[in-house]
Amino acid sequence: MDRAHRLDGSSVRPSAACGIAVMAKASAPGRTKTRLVPPLTLEQAAAVNTAFIQDVADNILRAANHSDIAGYVAFAPAGAEDFFRGILPPAVGLIDASLPSLGECLIHAIGEIFARGHRSAVVLNADSPTLPTAFLVEAAEVLARPGEHAVFGPSSDGGYYLLGLKREQPRLFEDIAWSTERVAEQTLERAREIKLDMHILPAWYDVDDVADLRQLREELGRPRRSGPGPDVREPHHPAATAALLQSLELDGDFAHRREAPIRAEPEGA
Repeated sequence: MDRAHRLDGSSVRPSAACGIAVMAKASAPGRTKTRLVPPLTLEQAAAVNTAFIQDVADNILRAANHSDIAGYVAFAPAGAEDFFRGILPPAVGLIDASLPSLGECLIHAIGEIFARGHRSAVVLNADSPTLPTAFLVEAAEVLARPGEHAVFGPSSDGGYYLLGLKREQPRLFEDIAWSTERVAEQTLERAREIKLDMHILPAWYDVDDVADLRQLREELGRPRRSGPGPDVREPHHPAATAALLQSLELDGDFAHRREAPIRAEPEGA
């Protein structure tokens, strides 16, 4: 029995070259995705958080069909293992990443991926359920090439959705104004300081507020490509999120509230 299986009961393969961990909070009304309230209720926002986690994890497993990847969820708060085991397939491992700051959580998740035997480590946000699978495949393949380099996926809000490394690089997480539009800029500055070559992926969007939720709904409403199989270059189809939003559309109260003025609120701690 491998180490990853002993730690969390999953069937993750530590022999996979690249470990990808989604950074996620356990869903709880009033503590997750609160900037989507309104038009969502606190309970609906928590359900969206759960659907996002499931769809991002599914995207990693889809990428694993095309590259040598193992999937994890790096979670908070401590003690939330049962929640994540209840919503995720056995092929997704768990990493307890309950630390005081986001930077510390990211450093810990990356270190744990390397400790589990992977040759490269990627941290991924849980807010981009339609991220094209091809971006994850590209990250793993770039990291498998010889030489010292990293992979960076910028978000349209000034943050980043993905960071991939071939060894631990703590300087990338120092002196960063987390949760601001300067995160990507400052991270790339740190990379230049340590002369770390960054392979830049295409920008993508996070779903953090009501404007982002509307963008997601519009994207899900577009016709999907027909063909013999899914195209990893297209936006990932987030089945759990799509089903949830469709069920909310049937709720007359939500249909009324969804056009409420956009309001940004701080995320529940």
